[in-house]
Amino acid sequence: MTLLQQRFLSICLFLLLAFTVSFVASLESSREQTVAQLRSHAQDAATALGVALTPHIDDPATVELMVSSIFDSGYFASIRVRRADDGAMLAERQMNPRSDEVPGWFARLVDLHAEGGEALIQRGWQQAARVEVVSHPQFALARLWHAALGSLSWLALCGLLSAALGGWLLQRQLRPLERMVEQAEAIGRREFISQPLPHTPELRRVVLAMNQMADKLRSLFDEEAARSERLRNEAYQDSLTGLANRRLLNMRLDAQLLASEQNAAGYLLLLRLNDLSGLNQRQGAGRTDALIREIGERLQQIGVRFAHPDWLAARCRGGEFALLAPGATTAEIEQLAAELGETLAGLQDTGASDCEPAAHIGLTAYQPGESRQGVLSRADQALSQAQQRYDQPWERVDESTPVCRLDQHDWRHWLDEALGEGKLQLYFQPVVRSDDRTLLHHKVLARLLDPQGKAIPAGLFLPWVARLGWGPRLDRLMLEHVLEHLRQHPQPLAMSLSGATLHDQVSLALILHSLRRHPQQAGLLTLELDERTLPGAEQLPALCEPLRETGYGLAVQHFGGRFSLIGNLTHLGLAWLKIDGSHIHGLDREADRRVFIEAIRRTTHNIDLPLIAEMVESEGEAQALRELGVHGMMGRLIGVPAPWPKSEQPATGSGVRPGAKLE
Repeated sequence: MTLLQQRFLSICLFLLLAFTVSFVASLESSREQTVAQLRSHAQDAATALGVALTPHIDDPATVELMVSSIFDSGYFASIRVRRADDGAMLAERQMNPRSDEVPGWFARLVDLHAEGGEALIQRGWQQAARVEVVSHPQFALARLWHAALGSLSWLALCGLLSAALGGWLLQRQLRPLERMVEQAEAIGRREFISQPLPHTPELRRVVLAMNQMADKLRSLFDEEAARSERLRNEAYQDSLTGLANRRLLNMRLDAQLLASEQNAAGYLLLLRLNDLSGLNQRQGAGRTDALIREIGERLQQIGVRFAHPDWLAARCRGGEFALLAPGATTAEIEQLAAELGETLAGLQDTGASDCEPAAHIGLTAYQPGESRQGVLSRADQALSQAQQRYDQPWERVDESTPVCRLDQHDWRHWLDEALGEGKLQLYFQPVVRSDDRTLLHHKVLARLLDPQGKAIPAGLFLPWVARLGWGPRLDRLMLEHVLEHLRQHPQPLAMSLSGATLHDQVSLALILHSLRRHPQQAGLLTLELDERTLPGAEQLPALCEPLRETGYGLAVQHFGGRFSLIGNLTHLGLAWLKIDGSHIHGLDREADRRVFIEAIRRTTHNIDLPLIAEMVESEGEAQALRELGVHGMMGRLIGVPAPWPKSEQPATGSGVRPGAKLE
């Protein structure tokens, strides 16, 4: 029973007791007054009749007439006139009236008896007769019953009004307690909110203490997030341009080269300013730094222009820059290199001579599964060959295997057919606890079927899906298959939503409509949002609130590039946070990565947000994650993506029941 219900019940019981005592006291007082009135009524009637009969005591007819007249005009049980000497009856009238108005239990409760009075009739100095009058209580009992009903009705009305008013006032007084409960639940969801102070002094102190605790937790979290962001910037960001540094470029390149079906082939672009030392001497350090910053801004805008959030621009050293472009086609990267060459030529004269380009650009393609050293060697070779050319400032050196064998028209035709006909197959990759490898959930991945029925990995078609703007189509098709799968196999799953769906109101409305139509699966499916496609801090709550209202879980994946965003994730009620695999690869060998993961873990631990590592490839990385206290992990070490087994028995890498352990 809640405190409000207890207080309301106490008020009702107190009012009932008070009204009962008041009613009984009023009834007893009325009873005593009625008894006195009956006694007085009988005595007055006897006296009046005695006086009236004194002159006519010897006339029996007159005596009988006067007795009948008095008896018929009042409420009497009996009137008797007796001789004084021998008690002989001269006249008598009596009756026993009954009334159905008064219940028997009330008559027994009041216990009202008849009251009598006497008077003497004189004949001179002698007593001639005696008058005996008895008042009947039935009529007084009826009046007492009606008076009791009126009093009870009035007291009941006052009691109801008092209970309603008391309940309303009590609810109003206890409203701060409800707000404190909401505040405590919000803190549990990592939302540090403050409540207005109530007027009641006792509750005001409690609410003030709760607000101080929430403010303290918020400040501690903000300080930890700011410290972690500062550490990340120092470790992975170039101080002059704000681009990624060489360390982060190597990490992202290593992650892209892992043999994962989520990784797409792409290109690496190296740009080197010509004669940087001579440029410093001719134009000064200030103008050279301004030129470097301008080149950095141009490279940073490329990913936005081509709508590729996975592209990474970096400054390696001095006047050397790099652009990692997963999913880029040969035509795109060559067009980009030509535009960069023209842009640099249009900037301030930076060459050592008028005929020498301002910068040289080297291009090379890479495939998942290659080594970083091999890709960088080809990029350096392309850069060296570009320095030998005078007709164009860039050169491309690739291996014999091309990045893409299909042109844009072929991709468009095949993807349109596959998405239109629903040629999609779900693959499942397990996510487990770090300490005991107990299954947490499965990550759902998509593969499209080609005309021969072969499943095509996502790393091959996702760049083209994004390039064609069909990400919402793929999300809707995948959600349809996932909901159908959950209907047949109720297991915890996680599914990604593309940035194109989040930023398209129509597509997002369709996704929300599908989720609301299947509320029974809400507790089993968590929607993962890519950190690289999330909007700004101002638009983030408005975007995620409709998704949360459907009852489905929310999470963020590929986290690590925008660490400052973690301060705004506390208001979203996330189920977990997945660290991007580029920060996990080589975690057991590089101390700086451990420092960064430890900073993230400490920050998320303060807000009780589970942390999961992506793309775990070795036992050394898994051991390092356990030592750091990371909650969960996924990757090829844990299990490769695979279709759901046709039988209900668990299969290695997929279809494992929650609570099972993967060895």
